[in-house]
Amino acid sequence: MRKVRTIAVVGASRDQGKEACSVPLYLKSHGYRIVPVNPNAAEAIGEKAYPSLADIPESIANTIDAVEVFRPSEELPKVAREVVELKKRTDRPIVFWAQLGLKNDEAKETLEANGVDHVMDACMRVVHQINVRKAA
Repeated sequence: MRKVRTIAVVGASRDQGKEACSVPLYLKSHGYRIVPVNPNAAEAIGEKAYPSLADIPESIANTIDAVEVFRPSEELPKVAREVVELKKRTDRPIVFWAQLGLKNDEAKETLEANGVDHVMDACMRVVHQINVRKAA
């Protein structure tokens, strides 16, 4: 988390009652740049949303350090393949982060086979809060 500055959020929500909105809003309030990815929204979290990772313009894609995923576990392999393509497209390291409660062995195998660091079943907000407390 200390090296991450820009986070693409796959499944970002406009509904403030959902974790897919409140977690990215929390991260944004702590200085992270958020790039929402949602095919059903033009905007989320006060930012322009993109239909897919592939639709993010190069100028933004080249700054993405992590992809946080708020989609069902069975969709993780598809998102993992998209992250692998994003890594190839930008030629930079990207962390795949599946939110709390999400994990998938097929996605894990795809990521590991392509040298993509990954975290599954963990909340970025909680990890950030733990790191902030440790630093204090």
